[in-house]
Amino acid sequence: MISVDIQLKRDDFKLEARFESVSNGVTALFGRSGSGKSTIVNAIAGLVRPDQGRISVAGHTLFDGAAGIDRPVAERGLGYVFQEGRLFPHMSVKRNLVYGRRSGVKGHPRLEETVALLGLEPLLARKPSALSGGERQRVAIGRALLAAPRILLMDEPLASLDGPRRSEILPYLADLRRNLDIPIIYVSHQMDEIIQLADTMVLVEAGTVVASGPVEDLTSRLDLAPLTGGRDAGAALSCVIAEHDTRFGLTRLSFSGGSLWVAALDRRVGEHVRVRIGARDIALALAPPTGISMLNVIEARVHEIGKPEGAQVDIGLRAGEDALWARLTRRSVSELGLRPDMKVHALIKAVSIAGAARN
Repeated sequence: MISVDIQLKRDDFKLEARFESVSNGVTALFGRSGSGKSTIVNAIAGLVRPDQGRISVAGHTLFDGAAGIDRPVAERGLGYVFQEGRLFPHMSVKRNLVYGRRSGVKGHPRLEETVALLGLEPLLARKPSALSGGERQRVAIGRALLAAPRILLMDEPLASLDGPRRSEILPYLADLRRNLDIPIIYVSHQMDEIIQLADTMVLVEAGTVVASGPVEDLTSRLDLAPLTGGRDAGAALSCVIAEHDTRFGLTRLSFSGGSLWVAALDRRVGEHVRVRIGARDIALALAPPTGISMLNVIEARVHEIGKPEGAQVDIGLRAGEDALWARLTRRSVSELGLRPDMKVHALIKAVSIAGAARN
């Protein structure tokens, strides 16, 4: 259990953050730059002292203003990965990894396991100056893990990387989630990272936690669209890989509302994945269409109709037990005569769906 209930004021900035997470997976703090995400994670780390409130992790109280408890950073049992790797430039990768290592702690990987998990074998003799940005971050993550933390804090660890380096390191972060039995707090303002990595999302806006809960739940809420993606908003679905079509380079996913064809995923049949479908990538029809290029036609019902914004309207859908939403023009909504509980067919291009493996 991670429990945060804190308040602080610094000059013109006021923070009131309250949330809980019971998962040993990834809790993502998501919001715009300057919203207060890093302040929250720094308060958990002990780098910022709240004015009042309480922070506890796995039954250990780290801060309690009323009780006068404020554990020093060194006693909080944390691993922290910053935006930049902050490696010791005069040490080799191996010496950076073992710096501050705690051995024999139950449930935490040994040096050999950490090196294998993060693919660091070819880098052990190098100095940080000979590493790419993504490689430096992998070493920084490994060093944090070898400190045997009870919680791992990651403050926008990919923010300083370009697109190819981000794509390089994301699979390693996904492996951490699957293989480690410790909670991770992950700070980001990139929704694609949240979809690929997080179990729980905490939405932060102007110093306030607006909402928290499972990623699938929060991305399905129309009222949170301005915070979860705006123009590029969409819903996340939990699916299972059902089959691979090697001839055409496709993978079929099953979910509560039916099946989805997506571009081939390098995962085994039976694995769980989460996919994100953008609101702008869904068209609606009143009857199953024929003679179209779209491979995915999903039967759904209109759940809610959002407030019009200019020429567009967001339509909340339910397909089985899962939520989707489509962004249509007001004219389309009118001509289709859409209303709550109306049956429709959602048309989705296979190439528009992005997926990422998870437990």
